[in-house]
Amino acid sequence: MRLATYNIEWFANLFDRQDELIVDDSWSGRHNVTKAQQIEAIAKVLTAIDADAVLIVEAPNSGKSQNTVRALQNFAEAFDLRTTDAVMGFANDTHQELALLYDRRALTVRHDPKDGDRSAPRFDGVFNIDLDIDATEDHVRFSKPPMELAVQTSGGASFRLIGAHLKSKAPHGAETRDEAIRISIANRRKQLAQAIWLARRVKTHLAADEQVILLGDLNDGPGLDEFENLFGRSSVEILLQAGLFDPHADSAFGPKAGERLSTARFVRPKGGGYLEALLDYVMISQDLRDRRPDWRIWHPFHDPACLSAKDLHEALLTASDHFPVTLDIGL
Repeated sequence: MRLATYNIEWFANLFDRQDELIVDDSWSGRHNVTKAQQIEAIAKVLTAIDADAVLIVEAPNSGKSQNTVRALQNFAEAFDLRTTDAVMGFANDTHQELALLYDRRALTVRHDPKDGDRSAPRFDGVFNIDLDIDATEDHVRFSKPPMELAVQTSGGASFRLIGAHLKSKAPHGAETRDEAIRISIANRRKQLAQAIWLARRVKTHLAADEQVILLGDLNDGPGLDEFENLFGRSSVEILLQAGLFDPHADSAFGPKAGERLSTARFVRPKGGGYLEALLDYVMISQDLRDRRPDWRIWHPFHDPACLSAKDLHEALLTASDHFPVTLDIGL
């Protein structure tokens, strides 16, 4: 079975208010890319990775007239994808939803957010934690609540799937360096709180002898900013310490960090060139490590097959500033 996570930049811009695709030459949210070009590129990438289920990060919007599930199913029908069904969790106000596009012949999926307690509430609730050690609890909410799914394979195996998009650490809106520092530190505190909340929910599932797969954009990776050593550990490390494993995270954050891995590529706002970052992960609980797991980052330059296949190479660069991560596993 193949599971994937894919952050598709400005996906919501490609649909009208009735969740129909806007296939024309107007500009998409991506620089110098039309809506028609981005739509075609996304379809090529999803066809190429051929996953049984793919977490769409920054999925189309749900609102007064729009519906994320309907939009994704319309997209799948338009391009004859085998992932014909979609499911989502709690809707949010950011126009960047979390949703799973999946093949119903391979999986049965339902949104199943278990009730929690004060130490690990549901993701649509409030998490109380002292972020700055001032003896006063901070009240943390998710702007994009993670999605908790109960999944059963056609072969009868069951597991918990959690899709997440953690808080960005970028100092958006800052006009001075001092303001950028303040916002960056505040954002990192909130992101770490979200990771702790997520880790506690994972531990709850593991304590109930449930197998867990957590995937998505954690907005954290080595070398992203100058504040990453300020708090002692990263969001990714918090989740690994909760009992999860991802070889890319393990090699990047381990004592013997290897080659610099990347799942995203951004244009630098000043000075030109690109910033490469490891942001997207597929983490599994330790009891799944004996199921022959095999991870792959579909990077257009670092993955030899993606580099040599011209159409796929161009589609990856056109579709999004993130690249898919897949997990093949015997479930």
